[in-house]
Amino acid sequence: MMQIDARGMYYRDLNKMIKEAAWAGETEFILDNVNGQRYIGTGVDRKVNITINGVPGNDLAAFANGPVITVNANAQDAIGNTMNDGLVVVHGLAGDVLGYAMRGGRIYIKDDVGYRVGIHMKEYRRQVPVIIAGGRAGDFFGEYMAGGIMMLLGLNRKPGQPLAGDYLGTGMHGGVIYLRGEVAAYRLGKEVAVFALDDGDEKTLQKYLGEFCDCFGLDYNQVREEKFCKLVPVSHRPYGRLYAG
Repeated sequence: MMQIDARGMYYRDLNKMIKEAAWAGETEFILDNVNGQRYIGTGVDRKVNITINGVPGNDLAAFANGPVITVNANAQDAIGNTMNDGLVVVHGLAGDVLGYAMRGGRIYIKDDVGYRVGIHMKEYRRQVPVIIAGGRAGDFFGEYMAGGIMMLLGLNRKPGQPLAGDYLGTGMHGGVIYLRGEVAAYRLGKEVAVFALDDGDEKTLQKYLGEFCDCFGLDYNQVREEKFCKLVPVSHRPYGRLYAG
């Protein structure tokens, strides 16, 4: 195990230390006193475990291909940018643009997330990216989504609070978004529609939502007590008319 005190450490020095140790065979990292250092886990292509005590900066796990990263606090923007494989678990809230162009792996956020989460997510061959947020989301959740699975649970919302902001699923042309509870129709993008769950959806929830609950010590059956619905695109080429002659 490699334990690093990141207090005051320049982000490039920290990331170089992690990568060199991972390439040399180290598999367990504990990073203490992290305070905004960017790019932690970026480009790491090893099956390593990284535990972060503190708040990491932007682009956590960008281009990652296998690491398991646990954040015992909040996290900032662009987690999992173009992520290929691995798991990120955040025991708090996270910022904007999570999972940008993500094509594999899982991102689990215990609490709220910001704007444009899941933008341009896509599936790649057998890889199916997954993002689950336990709280609420800002505008443009699932924008231009081309594949993968997203879930929004609203576990912490108060009566009357919306599950998500506006433009939910705008431009979406692939994948599926699962919502725990209802969402007002005026918040939806024109490219999506609401459907009931089928048997395949139930299996998907058991697999990924079950793992999410295990990560955060939640009771899966209690989480499932509220009704879920799903958003899927009603067009595979929502903007085709803009580019076709």
